[in-house]
Amino acid sequence: MRYVVTVMLVVVGIIHMLPLAGVWGGDKLQALYGIALDDPNLAILMRHRAVLFGLLGMFLLVAAFRPAFHAAAFIAGFVSVLSFLYLAWSVGSYNTQLGRVFMADIVALVCLIIGAVSYAFVRGKG
Repeated sequence: MRYVVTVMLVVVGIIHMLPLAGVWGGDKLQALYGIALDDPNLAILMRHRAVLFGLLGMFLLVAAFRPAFHAAAFIAGFVSVLSFLYLAWSVGSYNTQLGRVFMADIVALVCLIIGAVSYAFVRGKG
């Protein structure tokens, strides 16, 4: 059961690392999200967003192998995934690329739920 927590956090960490490619510029961001980044201010913000996702992804990957960080990793993962899913659902009318991000976050949510239940089970047996 302990390995389930690790595997689920690794999967969620990898999903969060994928946007890191956007750091390399507008072309990568446009491929990821299907939006034109003609405004340099928007490009800066989106590239910075990629860095932050990379940091969160790295934390999730490190936490996967450090049980002391499991709880914090699940909290951070749930906040990230649920906030995006809520925003995408509430706004709607997103493009195909964001639809893929939405589906990746659904996968991440399922992994977080499985991992958190496993974490609670392992801690309960403690």
